[in-house]
Amino acid sequence: MNFISTNHFAHFYFFVLKKIAPDKWKHFFVGIPLGASLQIICLSAFPKHTWPDTAASFVILFAGCYAFELYSLITGKGHYELPDVWAGVLGGCIGIGVVLLFCLFG
Repeated sequence: MNFISTNHFAHFYFFVLKKIAPDKWKHFFVGIPLGASLQIICLSAFPKHTWPDTAASFVILFAGCYAFELYSLITGKGHYELPDVWAGVLGGCIGIGVVLLFCLFG
């Protein structure tokens, strides 16, 4: 029985079989401390405002990751790829979540 030839699982197999490039992993792992540090800075700047600080750190994280890719596009140094932005943002969300969990339950 060949599931790849059917249309029922076409999207599932696309995501499972596609390998993640090493460059995306670098952006992911750099995003973790970036998101954590942004969350710590926002929490220290405006204490007792946890959810607005989290939203602000997410917006700054997204803007920073995207600005880095725009810099690559404008200057021609590096490669402009949107999956790099999403890898950095995903890693940053993990960093933000760890700091947020530590502040709320620690």
